[in-house]
Amino acid sequence: MSFLNPVTVQKLRRFRSISRGFWSFVIIAALILVSFFAEVFINSRALVVYHDGSFYFPTYGEMIPGRTFGLDYAYETNYRDLKKKMQEEVSGGFVLMPPVPYNPYENDLRLNEYPPFPPSFSQRHFLGTDNVGRDILARLVYGFRTAILFSFILLFLNYTVGITIGCSMGYFGGKFDLFFQRIIEIWSNIPFLYVIIIISSIVVPSFMILILIMAFFGWIGITWVMRTMTYKEKEREYILAVRSLGASHFRIIFRHIIPNTISVIVTYAPFAISGGIVALTSLDYLGFGLPAPTPSWGELLSQGWQNMEAWWISASVVGALVVTLMTVTFTGEGIREAFDPKKHTVYE
Repeated sequence: MSFLNPVTVQKLRRFRSISRGFWSFVIIAALILVSFFAEVFINSRALVVYHDGSFYFPTYGEMIPGRTFGLDYAYETNYRDLKKKMQEEVSGGFVLMPPVPYNPYENDLRLNEYPPFPPSFSQRHFLGTDNVGRDILARLVYGFRTAILFSFILLFLNYTVGITIGCSMGYFGGKFDLFFQRIIEIWSNIPFLYVIIIISSIVVPSFMILILIMAFFGWIGITWVMRTMTYKEKEREYILAVRSLGASHFRIIFRHIIPNTISVIVTYAPFAISGGIVALTSLDYLGFGLPAPTPSWGELLSQGWQNMEAWWISASVVGALVVTLMTVTFTGEGIREAFDPKKHTVYE
């Protein structure tokens, strides 16, 4: 870490010493990593197939028809059946499946039985199935990937708009500040949920449409914070010195003020991420979120409420939400404590 600022290194070491925050960060980072490579762990496609002296890697490749492996159909191979067939024939080939051999859209139905099915290790449904026979663990992991991507993109858009406008309000002040104050006051009084309902009744809300709608309203919070911080920073001696040297407004804001308020930006980020996850889950639960059959925690919560006897549906989603929000919150608390300027300031 020799390329980092000594103060930044000190803050990172401080964060490493906060066990709850650091290990929460490790857990949430591991969950994000697993979700981004979920196809390796949870997928109906095989990881490796060895057939007639050739290796196949279907996971991230194109669709391989059943005829390639000597089956009597031209659509995509059912790798679970192919694995059973190779084991029975003892042909020298093999199929290596992921630990959970189901994808989040696949209906695993059984003769004379009706879903939802309870957890079963023999069937590889470790958390059971939902009311149409889809694997809950698969939908949880893929739903987490959707939610975390949604939160990261939303965070980027909110911070880009909010930090830019907030710093400009605090730096320029005067009529510019008053104008945007009135705009924000009007904007914040628009009923966000009604806007979602109206748009959902006109068009099917896609991933990007939901992000744009929420970013339309989500930038206000960080704007007020950055406005206050900029008002305080712009009167400090180093800003006055830079201004006297003839630095442009753009350089002062983006090269001096924003880097010196980075502790506030970093502190708010984990809480903004958890807020994005909760917002998407809530919209999906109410039926105004992502369209079916997109894997979604909110949709699973709705199923759990409608099928109270299938306790494993609600328990799985609630458990996933608790673990995710706790780790994100503890990470945010650790970052806030590590980046607290009072920890690294000497008063004279």
